[in-house]
Amino acid sequence: MTAWWGLLRSLILYWRPGRQRRLRHLYRPFVGSGDLVFDVGAHLGDRSVALAALGARVIAIEPQPRAARWLRWLVRSSDRITVRTEAVGRMAGSGELAISRRTPAVSTLASGWRSRLPEANRSFRKVRWDDTVTVAVTTLDVLIRTYGEPRFCKIDVEGHEADVLAGLSRPVASLSFEFVSGALDVAVDCVRQLDRLGRYEFNAIAGEQRRYLFDTWRTGDSVVEWLTAGGGGISSGDLYAVLVHPSTGPVSQTAQRDP
Repeated sequence: MTAWWGLLRSLILYWRPGRQRRLRHLYRPFVGSGDLVFDVGAHLGDRSVALAALGARVIAIEPQPRAARWLRWLVRSSDRITVRTEAVGRMAGSGELAISRRTPAVSTLASGWRSRLPEANRSFRKVRWDDTVTVAVTTLDVLIRTYGEPRFCKIDVEGHEADVLAGLSRPVASLSFEFVSGALDVAVDCVRQLDRLGRYEFNAIAGEQRRYLFDTWRTGDSVVEWLTAGGGGISSGDLYAVLVHPSTGPVSQTAQRDP
């Protein structure tokens, strides 16, 4: 019963009225009709559905067995969403997914992240990871070989974000990935990995808000400095990254629209 109650909480949180409209507004500068998107850590598919509503083809990736079953049901009416039930990591294979039955949105493959967050971040003090399951693991490079290069890649995998990016060997146009107080080194690692792939600019959104924190998009070094100083004391949020390239400079400018 605990597991089903946890999923019900996720349904109430992520499918509340008005959320889809706000998500579409957030993602509109990044994707358009026919674009390919990877939703890594899709959970119950609220962001996948919003991205598909903008005309994108979405590969929704969710390794939790119960959540994946709900995800398939929730997106069943969309022919733009493909559900895959692997995790994503630095190399293909398998991994142990720790599941929080009461709060399934924070299930994770990152064992070190899981062990330190309850002490380092008060939002996690009552979280318990009380189940495990072995899941298949793929990589972003494998997904790109299978489906093509995504215009946008959303990564929300509870401390495993840097491992996901370690399986990417080429720059993609735009991404988002989560940052969490108490484990900001993971986000720093993500920024450094992206900067090795290409020149990116970054902005941040706190929690479930829809407004960027910075007036202008920042370099990787600037964002690393902000994260190292504590990330503004924010409990969690998402960093957005856009690839800067001389022939496609407007990609960065487009993303500066305030969601």
